[in-house]
Amino acid sequence: MHLDLVETVSRLVAIPSVNPLGRDVSGPEMLETRLTDHLEAVFEAIGVRHQRQRVAPGRDNIIARLDGSVLPDDGGRIVLLDAHQDTQPVAGMTIEPFRPVVRQGRLYGRGSCDTKGSMAAMLVALARLADERPPGMPTVMMSCPVDEESGFTGARALARLWSAETLAGGSTLFPRRPDAVVVGEPTGLNVVVAHKGGVRWMCQTLGRAAHSSNPAAGENAIYLMARILPIFERYQAQAVGEVVSHPLCGGATLSVGTIHGGVSVNTVPDRCAIEIDRRVPPGEDTRAAYNHVLEYFAREGGFDFPAEHGEPTFDLPALSDADNGPLAARLSAAVTEVAGRCARVGAAYATHASVYAASGAASVVFGPGFIEQAHTEDEWLPLEQLEQAAEAIYRFVLSG
Repeated sequence: MHLDLVETVSRLVAIPSVNPLGRDVSGPEMLETRLTDHLEAVFEAIGVRHQRQRVAPGRDNIIARLDGSVLPDDGGRIVLLDAHQDTQPVAGMTIEPFRPVVRQGRLYGRGSCDTKGSMAAMLVALARLADERPPGMPTVMMSCPVDEESGFTGARALARLWSAETLAGGSTLFPRRPDAVVVGEPTGLNVVVAHKGGVRWMCQTLGRAAHSSNPAAGENAIYLMARILPIFERYQAQAVGEVVSHPLCGGATLSVGTIHGGVSVNTVPDRCAIEIDRRVPPGEDTRAAYNHVLEYFAREGGFDFPAEHGEPTFDLPALSDADNGPLAARLSAAVTEVAGRCARVGAAYATHASVYAASGAASVVFGPGFIEQAHTEDEWLPLEQLEQAAEAIYRFVLSG
């Protein structure tokens, strides 16, 4: 079955699959269910086996498998193409988020760049391979996990499908761990061979509630938090330099991303909480990064009031370039054949690739579009890169 690239990506963009990121999930655009149903129909039309994996209510991973010339059980290779289903929310967008429009060589819409363009390129390459069944083709699998924009729960669940325990149960399309994984993200047709991981947690101050007409009777937790915040600012300015840096990804960073406190304007708040995001370069352990911040906090703080650091709510290792060199070389060669150039680069952001690499599967990141356009108010995808990505993925699969 032939799939038209522009039509394929347009249909993907037109189907809302917004990650709520902790917000209300009652809106019609929330969660990935409608997109999963569409992908299931596409895989059915292509004629490949497929499987849904429940991750959470209304949130299913979907996996497809196209058998190669030599089956994995007989020594054949497995190549996994991976592109997440979810997108960022749409508040503040200056274009119609789910009405894809092509203008001046660009396709506009939420998710067009991050990362439904990559998904479309993979679908078109998979359909072409299913039609042609070229000799020497490895077994090609395609996974579309949920919840990449928040907790990576979909990728973690997917990786469990090739764990020894799950394989013993025989309920997965994965006969074993993939030999190579290409994770679709907007890389500008470069190959990302290394990227940062991260650890996130909550810190809260505890005060004492009182009526706002008599604030001296209470202790304002927001004021307490205001005394703590400069420590994190100084950590980012000074202490991250103590941590190992990576030549492709740079050094560690820290950011305070949210703050919440109080129940009403006429009540002295008894609690205030912030969320902290500490990025981890390859070569640094996430737990060590968490401890490094806490040790700095204890050393620089000296407060006479309680400040509680919670356990990490998000823990993702970095992607190292130590084990994916041959894979990156093959993919880079295929991209260069098509686009005339391809660099092997590092990234500050995180992707599914580090989850899969942690399970022992050689992984890189590749796709059309630019990361600078991801999550933006007028998100768009360059169609020339979309075409080149689909052709490069096709050629890469056949390269071994």
